[in-house]
Amino acid sequence: MTVREVYLDNSATTRPHPEVVRSMVEAMEINYGNPSSLHRKGAVAGRAVARAREAVAAGLNVAPGEIIFTGGGSEAVNLALKGLAPGRRGRHVIATAVEHPAVLNACAQLKERGMEITLLPVDNVGVIAPEQLRAALREDTYLVSVMHVNNEVGAVQPLAEAAAVIRSFRQSGSRVYWHVDAVQAYGKLPLRPRELGVDLLSVSAHKVHGPKGVGALYAAARTPLRPLVAGGGQEGGLRSGTENVPGIAGFGVAAGVMARDAGPTAEKMWRLKKRLVEGILAGAPGAALNGPPCVREDPRSAPHIANISFPGLPGEVLAHSLEQHGIYVSTGSACSSRKKPDSHVLKAMGLGDELLSGSVRFSLSAVNTMEEIDYAVEKTAVVVRELRLLYG
Repeated sequence: MTVREVYLDNSATTRPHPEVVRSMVEAMEINYGNPSSLHRKGAVAGRAVARAREAVAAGLNVAPGEIIFTGGGSEAVNLALKGLAPGRRGRHVIATAVEHPAVLNACAQLKERGMEITLLPVDNVGVIAPEQLRAALREDTYLVSVMHVNNEVGAVQPLAEAAAVIRSFRQSGSRVYWHVDAVQAYGKLPLRPRELGVDLLSVSAHKVHGPKGVGALYAAARTPLRPLVAGGGQEGGLRSGTENVPGIAGFGVAAGVMARDAGPTAEKMWRLKKRLVEGILAGAPGAALNGPPCVREDPRSAPHIANISFPGLPGEVLAHSLEQHGIYVSTGSACSSRKKPDSHVLKAMGLGDELLSGSVRFSLSAVNTMEEIDYAVEKTAVVVRELRLLYG
């Protein structure tokens, strides 16, 4: 039998769209000038960067001048958290216990600088309570960082409710800034940072069929940011270094394709996810869905991520066994799965050891098909049966 490929690790990265690849090749082979150069080739490269900035800004409904291109989502997060000037009295940062390592490790570095960090707990599906955010805010709080969609279980945080809490706190006279890690929400859920009062929002190109190595930070006008890298003053002085023109051009094209296809893409991913989750749970007795229910109407659930535990079976063994059938999945965040087996997200949700060690993340994109989902469901059932004979 010919082994087919079914890629279900789209939260780690996505396959670049053909239009994206073409734009990058053109930027490398033809329009390869430095955007800072005064000659024609530099001007052409500069216009490519400007078009991409407009495309990313349009998708977020913000001004192009509020978009800062970075070397990826993690750099965007670090610029937001470590580049923000805390003010004279600011020394307190609030984040959630289930943030991406980029946020948690940036917070750890802020703690080394003398800042105090509060990590909000989550419930058993990975969602914070707005009341706990309200209780955690202090007079010296200068930054709140709440991710939109969790990268491991697909839990959607209640941003509208958090916005109400932050808005009320600001009305009391306190100036607190708000950062949202929207890397996993970008292209899957509507993003309107201005409407929510978000000051800083980070996104990444390679999660939306763009290239790796490029991301963007939305920084609302007058947000007091300082650069992390000194140099020639590119990106409004906030990200020095010659721009990655091929990457940025590709990002712009990906943003345009994403905006064009957003509605149908989300609906398709919901249908795929429902088929996947229901099929796996039916075909693998004892399997359990981690995170919010797979229900389209549930505001806590994202359309593209399903984290499923197979108690008694090691997640790493499951992932490698599925790979033998050409099915690519992961055991958690791609940024930490090679370093430690246990997920801080699942631990924060209160999962026991068996569910922790036996968890597998399936993540979808609009490129996936229903035929691929049916194949993955069938082979997952086969693999689980075989491994249960092995592990008892």
